[in-house]
Amino acid sequence: MELSIGEMALIAIAIVVLFGPDKLPQIARDLGAGVRKMRGAVEDIKTEIMKETDNPVSEIKREIEKVKDAAKDFNPVKDIEKDILTEPASSTPANDEPPKPKPADDETHEGPVSR
Repeated sequence: MELSIGEMALIAIAIVVLFGPDKLPQIARDLGAGVRKMRGAVEDIKTEIMKETDNPVSEIKREIEKVKDAAKDFNPVKDIEKDILTEPASSTPANDEPPKPKPADDETHEGPVSR
């Protein structure tokens, strides 16, 4: 809303005629206080809007942090090592028969024959 100098002068003259020159300072103070309150309200609204628009971003950040924390506790190598260490104890033969050598270690093993 743009007012020209002539329009502002006309408004000023109308205010002086309606309220008189003795009430003019009080009207100016009240008008200034109203403008300050309006600016404060606008700032509060801006702050609330920024909080609400920032909220989804902060939720996503929280979810990322949860995933990072869960990934810190996850160690697949440790689980594999535990399985390897517990597996030979449970897979030992019940009888006292010595284990058979692997074909690669056995010199008498002939392997598959191709014809």
